[in-house]
Amino acid sequence: MQFDKKLGSLKSILLICALATIGVSGCSENTGNSKTYKLVTGPQGGAWYPLGGALKALIENGQSEIKVQVLPGGGVSNVLALHTGQAQIALAQSVTSLDAIEGKAPFKEPLQNICNIATFYRQYFQVVTLAESGVNSPYDLKGKVLATQPRGATGEAITNHLLLAHDMDYKTLENVSFGSYTDSVTLMKDGNADVFTLTTTIPSGAVMDLASSRTMKLMPMSIESHKKMLKINSKYERGVIPKGTYPEQNEDVPTIFWYTHLAARCDVSNDVVAHILDVVQSGSNELVSVTRAIEGLDMATMTRDIGVPMHPGATQWYAEQEQEQEQEQEQEQD
Repeated sequence: MQFDKKLGSLKSILLICALATIGVSGCSENTGNSKTYKLVTGPQGGAWYPLGGALKALIENGQSEIKVQVLPGGGVSNVLALHTGQAQIALAQSVTSLDAIEGKAPFKEPLQNICNIATFYRQYFQVVTLAESGVNSPYDLKGKVLATQPRGATGEAITNHLLLAHDMDYKTLENVSFGSYTDSVTLMKDGNADVFTLTTTIPSGAVMDLASSRTMKLMPMSIESHKKMLKINSKYERGVIPKGTYPEQNEDVPTIFWYTHLAARCDVSNDVVAHILDVVQSGSNELVSVTRAIEGLDMATMTRDIGVPMHPGATQWYAEQEQEQEQEQEQEQD
């Protein structure tokens, strides 16, 4: 990663899920002269869990004061864990974090103590259908069999947003399965589901697996559908999944995207946040080797406005980086 020198009760159920998922209680723990911070990531088998492991290794390297415990989680449960103090650091989805702060569904009230540290990379909403399913727009989902992620996962939450934006809900469908990517792909391969929704970087390994045995296609999202989604969350951005991303995909497919970001409780010390950003800045090969989507991360991306307030320690760190770069540029000109 090279820094650009130019700088550029549903609540109760969700809370129980969050605590059960991360399997811990209490806040950061002091052990001798070190302090352990809990970092919630994603499900084992996904991209976030190994990314959390890489962050742990970078943070702990060369010092003994800050320790990290990496735990599985999910987009919705992770911000709940920050809010309740069950974790201090989290990988999160920008749109889910914004919903949490604003108290929008699936959250019943605004959550507190959620701050951005760094914005990382794009995540794409992908609506994958079997070629023969006849799903060409969100309205075509009516009466279909859907496979999506478990409740509490970002993919499931955004699928629900898609339906709500088009005056539908899960009852409008014939059946819905809430499971893992593997489970969903199996249902699609066997013809027991018509549609598979997920939120990942592209290409998705799960979608590639499906394409290896079934003729599939991606449902495009029109400008009108995007506008409907914006009424639910103002940070859904419009983009495309480029042609050739998946086998037999001969055209660009418009969809929505947002960002994976690294979040922390707002009361985590500025020094700890600065250390995390130092190692993110220097740990290019380690992070890219785990998640290629993070390649090319620069200051403009890391400081991107995703609607989530920046941690005070991060604001200070970025300001110092900008000042240092300006000084370097002045010295080069002298």
